[in-house]
Amino acid sequence: MKIFVLNCGSSSIKYQLIEHESKNVLARGVIERIGMDGTFLKHYGRDGQAVEIKRHIANHSAGIQLVLNVLIDKENGVINDLSEISAFGHRVVHGGEAFREATLINEQVIEDIKKCITMAPLHNPANLAGINACRELMPEVPHAAVFDTAFHQSIPAKAYLYGLPYDLYVKYGLRKYGFHGISHQYVSERAAEYLQKDLSELRLVSCHLGNGASLAAIKGGKSVDTSMGFTPLEGLVMGTRCGEVDPAIIPFIMDREDMTGRQVYQYLNNKAGVLGISGLSSDFRDLERAAEDGDERAQLAMDIFSYRVKKYIGSYAVAMGGIDAIIFTAGLGENSDAIRESICSDLEFLGARLDREKNRLRGGIREIGTDGDSLKLLVIPTNEELVIAEETARLCPHMV
Repeated sequence: MKIFVLNCGSSSIKYQLIEHESKNVLARGVIERIGMDGTFLKHYGRDGQAVEIKRHIANHSAGIQLVLNVLIDKENGVINDLSEISAFGHRVVHGGEAFREATLINEQVIEDIKKCITMAPLHNPANLAGINACRELMPEVPHAAVFDTAFHQSIPAKAYLYGLPYDLYVKYGLRKYGFHGISHQYVSERAAEYLQKDLSELRLVSCHLGNGASLAAIKGGKSVDTSMGFTPLEGLVMGTRCGEVDPAIIPFIMDREDMTGRQVYQYLNNKAGVLGISGLSSDFRDLERAAEDGDERAQLAMDIFSYRVKKYIGSYAVAMGGIDAIIFTAGLGENSDAIRESICSDLEFLGARLDREKNRLRGGIREIGTDGDSLKLLVIPTNEELVIAEETARLCPHMV
């Protein structure tokens, strides 16, 4: 069973064609700058070598059609005919309270995803554009929606409700939803396998650390709390997002900087975080290099980021009555030994001690704590596309 997995952004399409039984990635790639000058497709096919196609791509439908053509291309393709694709799996960022799990897409599902646009205006429209384009091009094939928010629907009301009038929750769904759920689900399951323990017995803190970053408290395989909230803006200081701030700061900025509410929202999403603190970059690799050269603000930005992560780890230890393992994943969590070391410092009271030699190693699932510690420190590469493929296959048992 071959499953085509898509992750559509406002001007991009990321994709993988996965053979479900073997879990092999037959092809993968990305289209960037859709609808703009300089559009290109970078495709990795049969031999793993990159093929770059530069062509104006006006919209998602044209982009997906190009990808499908490349998949069956005699020179770069990996399948003989599009009929070999059994199903499409689509990442959808926000499913609100309507979706507690992945679902096959029909007209009602489309309408329910549209209702969540107000909560994810930067993401859900692009996700829908990809869904509609694929359903138009291949309507006879089943399409599944896999939601970033679904994994966090197990969070109890005491953790997801804000200190706002309850009527606002009833009328508008104002509550914590959480994101990166596909990634948190994947690494928690891999952690249980690695530790050779039943997931139902474990208390895990999953740290998905990238330009966008979130933590999840996972008890017995269920998310019981997470750092992102109603939108991905809440929680940690991130690449360009401010994370949690005093709400009174918003009208203050509006008054002093002569901004509208929408302008402040864009400002806190795109100009804040470690970019705003450092005045240099949202890329932690740039910050690490600058800090090594003595840039104090770059160092401060990284210190603030690590401090916030540690605060959440500590609060989740209280929420779950202890922690059995801390998991580091995503681009920064998997690759920055300096950030992991900074986060793990002072966690000895929880039963964790970082092994610096292990922490410098790269590749695969690995422990980075000292032998015999009660709290395990793990690095686990995430694989959201595989989760989407597996969820899609689960919904299409007749095709397996």
